[in-house]
Amino acid sequence: MTLHGTKLDRFYPIFDTTDWLKRLLPLGIKLVQLRIKNTDIQTLTREISTARDLCAAAHATLVVNDYWQIAIDTGCDYIHLGQEDLDTADIASIRKAGIRIGISTHDEAELERALTLAPDYIALGPIYPTILKQMKWEQQGVDKLTSWKTRIGDTPLIAIGGMSVARAQGAFDAGADVVSAVTDITLNADPEQRVRNWIAATR
Repeated sequence: MTLHGTKLDRFYPIFDTTDWLKRLLPLGIKLVQLRIKNTDIQTLTREISTARDLCAAAHATLVVNDYWQIAIDTGCDYIHLGQEDLDTADIASIRKAGIRIGISTHDEAELERALTLAPDYIALGPIYPTILKQMKWEQQGVDKLTSWKTRIGDTPLIAIGGMSVARAQGAFDAGADVVSAVTDITLNADPEQRVRNWIAATR
C-alpha cells in the first residue's frame, strides 16, 4: 500500500515508550506509532525526538499520536489523531508543515468527519474486543472493514483493536490495507518472537 509515494508497511505496531522501539525496531519494523499518554511536555518532546531518530536510523516510518505541535516542532512526518484530538488540532498548520495525518474512526459520523479532512489513512476499530482502553463502541467486526474500504477507496485503511497474527489475514481479506497491534505484542511472553511472527505473516 502506497501513500503519496511512500510505501506503508502492512504491519503497524503501537508502543508507549521508546524503550520498545530500541528493543524491537532492529527486528525489521517499518511502520510504528508512538502513543504516550499522561506525561509532561519535556518528557514527550524527548521521547518523540528519540523515536524520530531511532526510526530514521531504522528506515522506519514514525507516526506520533496526538501531539501535533510537538510533531511539528521536532520535524516528524506523520501524526495520528483521534476524534477528540480533531476538536483542537490545527489541521492547516499541520498540513503547512508537510505532516501527514491518520485519523481514528468508529462510526459513520466519524468517518464522514474524517473524510472531509482528506486524511492520509483512516483507522477503524476496535475490530475485536480490546483490553487496551475502555471504549463506548462494541467490536466492529471484519465486515465493517469491507464497508469502510468501499467508502474510502484508495485511502489506506488500518484495522485496529484486538488484532493478532491469527486474525490478520481475515482483516486483509475484508479490505484492510494495514493491521495494527498493541497488546498482542507488549503483553506477549516473547515480544521479539511475536514481532517476527507478525512480519512473517504480513510480508
